[in-house]
Amino acid sequence: MVSSRCKTVVKEELKSFGLHFIIVDLGEVEILEQISEEQRKQLKIELSHSGLELMEDKKSILIERIKNAIIEMVHHTEDLPSKDFQII
Repeated sequence: MVSSRCKTVVKEELKSFGLHFIIVDLGEVEILEQISEEQRKQLKIELSHSGLELMEDKKSILIERIKNAIIEMVHHTEDLPSKDFQII
């Protein structure tokens, strides 16, 4: 998720499934309930209709978090990073 519109879409989908969320942030959702495999499949389908993806494997989630951190740093932070990143 990269925008407030994406967050709104996710919140609305969660509400339509009767799910209560604690956090809906860029690339991350925390819900109070346990969801069934069927609910997960349906949520994945509904999110895809809006151009969003439900990521479930840990590697994809980590990659998404890194991408979001970079986007945040580049677009929303005036300070330069405290480390030099070199491309080898």
